Amino acid sequence: MDRSQKAESVASLNATFNEVGVVVITRNLGMTVAQSTALRGKVREAGATYKVAKNSLAKLAAKDTAYEGIIDLLTGPTAIASSVDPVAAAKAVVDFAKTNDKIEIVGGSLGSVVLNADGIKALATMPSLDEMRAKLIGLVQAPATKIAQLSTAPAAKLARVFQAYADKAA
Repeated sequence: MDRSQKAESVASLNATFNEVGVVVITRNLGMTVAQSTALRGKVREAGATYKVAKNSLAKLAAKDTAYEGIIDLLTGPTAIASSVDPVAAAKAVVDFAKTNDKIEIVGGSLGSVVLNADGIKALATMPSLDEMRAKLIGLVQAPATKIAQLSTAPAAKLARVFQAYADKAA
């Protein structure tokens, strides 16, 4: 890798660090090409990215960003998973790690908050941004639905009472 490629790699990683909501650092312990491809596919499906980066370049890219705290985690054969959604990358990597012992979750960062491996696993159990939005919309719509049900309920009760008297008289 020549100097211009290194500068381009650092700039790309720095742009990534400035755009994402979460960064997960993993250590690859002899994964095969097929396993690595499966992991990349799973991460991509979740709307995240997975990149193997040279530690020294990743450390340079992380300087002066919110993710400066992950610099100490970048030792050994590491890779970086990241996503704008604060849960997507963590969820994809943790799900893959459950079925594959060749990947180890080292830690990561949620903005400027550095997380250890247990913190990343806890983050993965949280609902995604889309799930949270759906729940919020459901909560907002619920009162309107209840008001509509309450406004039609008295008329429906009256209709049932009249029907009962009609059936009784007949």
